[in-house]
Amino acid sequence: MTALFNRTHAGQTALPAQFQEAMSALLEARFTMSLPVREHHGKDESPFGIIAPDAVAFVNSTDEVAAVIRLCGQHRVPVIPFGAGTSIEGHFLAPHGGISLDLSGMNAVIAVHAEDLTVTVQAGVLRKQLNEEIKHTGLFFPIDPGADASIGGMCATRASGTNAVRYQTMRENVLALTVVTPEGKIIQTGTRARKSSAGYDLTRVYVGSEGTLGIITEVTLRVFPQPEALSAAVCAFPTVASAVQTVIETIQMGVPIARVEFVDALSIRAINRHDKLDLAEMPTLFFEFHGSASGVAEQAETVQQIAAGNDGHRFEWATHPEDRKKLWNARHSAYFAALQLKPGCKAVVTDVCVPISRLAECVTATDADLQASSLPCPIVGHVGDGNFHVIILIDPHKPEEREEAEGINARIVERALAMEGTCTGEHGIGMHKKEFLRTEQGDDALDVMRAIKRALDPMNLLNPGKIFELD
Repeated sequence: MTALFNRTHAGQTALPAQFQEAMSALLEARFTMSLPVREHHGKDESPFGIIAPDAVAFVNSTDEVAAVIRLCGQHRVPVIPFGAGTSIEGHFLAPHGGISLDLSGMNAVIAVHAEDLTVTVQAGVLRKQLNEEIKHTGLFFPIDPGADASIGGMCATRASGTNAVRYQTMRENVLALTVVTPEGKIIQTGTRARKSSAGYDLTRVYVGSEGTLGIITEVTLRVFPQPEALSAAVCAFPTVASAVQTVIETIQMGVPIARVEFVDALSIRAINRHDKLDLAEMPTLFFEFHGSASGVAEQAETVQQIAAGNDGHRFEWATHPEDRKKLWNARHSAYFAALQLKPGCKAVVTDVCVPISRLAECVTATDADLQASSLPCPIVGHVGDGNFHVIILIDPHKPEEREEAEGINARIVERALAMEGTCTGEHGIGMHKKEFLRTEQGDDALDVMRAIKRALDPMNLLNPGKIFELD
């Protein structure tokens, strides 16, 4: 695993001259082999070094995507889709070379059907952009992975985030897709209808496929009415176990909480420094409640009583919009705040998800493991659905710290799998978690995945080297 941190694919490109000429004729200046541009598209927040493509193609339409894919098929050139560049598991790196297909220019909101609670967007639309463009309708798109990711990328990784405990994940909120197949054909999956029994559910085949089966170019999404009332709160706890137990009891009582985020004491220390706050440096929960004014008040009262029963204290409210924004900005900045705990560090970020009944046990055991480490390892998590993250901070120039980080990562995953959980709740597999997927799913299940890949992409040109090895 150590070698993967520093592997680089740069320097001279290996693309056929005829292919370069055809791409230049098709896209003109939007096809480039500039090394800085390539390196930008070959670096993410994963533990890997720069693994750059041979070229970058900036596309503006589904027809252009199809034309590029056909050219790549003719010349056997791999294609790696690129959205906002927020991956942390190596999803858009280029271990086999090829081109990075940048869809960021495909950023139009195509249609808003407010009466049906649906919107259709191009894949390059960013999450925050979408909400800004539809807020005048009284609707919003709730899936919030923290980063301002592209909608296409969120589909590809089956993203979720802070609101998943109430609004679920991308899997449940994508109604239809426009996809370019590895042959360069354009297909539609799904419709704007809320349900269908028509044939195979191809939409779900592509959601979570990490760009290995087709290129998503348009997405039809469910959206939701903006809640009448919102309220947020923060509450500190004496132990990790008491904080997580509060979450478990809240979910088991059926409280329709919108968000509940766990942040450990080390993360709170980093957030206080980064965001100039004075939160108690203890295991902490961030809450948000959506609904009617009376419903929000009832939810909050119930949760406050549950927290008190688990020794929660300093239950502080943020009812004004600016206070709520400040609170959630601090939660979303936890990753960047953590990086400041160890100047010059690189983060190895992992996530797992377990059944809610095993959450306290899993987080507590993980916390004990991290306390024995020489590395700073803050914990944050969308614990309302059993998902949490560990940010392992390493010196990238010290191989022993890299190895220690991978050991911690492996133990976290093994613990989650032993509790009937999963090796990743929302980050996806990419390049980094392929061996964990094999452990979780087994060889027979991976053979089924490989059969699907071979059937749809027999030349293995779409995002090769991700999720599993084909051969």
